[in-house]
Amino acid sequence: MRFYRRNLPHIEKLSAAYFITFRTKDNFLLPPAARSIAFRHCLYEHEKRAEMFAFVIMPNHVHLLFTALPDNNGEPFALAQIMKGIKGSSAYDINRLLGRRGALWQDESFDHIMRSGAFQNKFNYILANPIAAGLAARPDQYQWLWTQPVQEHISVLRQSG
Repeated sequence: MRFYRRNLPHIEKLSAAYFITFRTKDNFLLPPAARSIAFRHCLYEHEKRAEMFAFVIMPNHVHLLFTALPDNNGEPFALAQIMKGIKGSSAYDINRLLGRRGALWQDESFDHIMRSGAFQNKFNYILANPIAAGLAARPDQYQWLWTQPVQEHISVLRQSG
């Protein structure tokens, strides 16, 4: 288990599933093209540094559900590396698209290690987020929502249950 602290404490556990939320700075609203960029950067990390199970890009925040993959030394990639890959590169591309400068995302992310039974609840929460926000009537209608097929995350359900 690893621990690090910025303003919020962050605990990392080998082979854990994480639910992570990060928000735009000053509640900046991402236009559709910017959400597509953030979506691409989340998907890029899938099978590189993280195994993504689900994520959703909302107008002012992002939810991710994943496990960290092992690096060349067999150690899981650090959450800070994964988040920098997503937040840093997406902020650069989105700022370039919108002709803006400065921080796009808040510095910190809120991360939670999935405990027994929590994985499916957070997976369902991600699916329901665009519906609850009035952005879609069904999860498959929201283009910035991605999930692996159910059978792909059954092993994680078994580990956390």
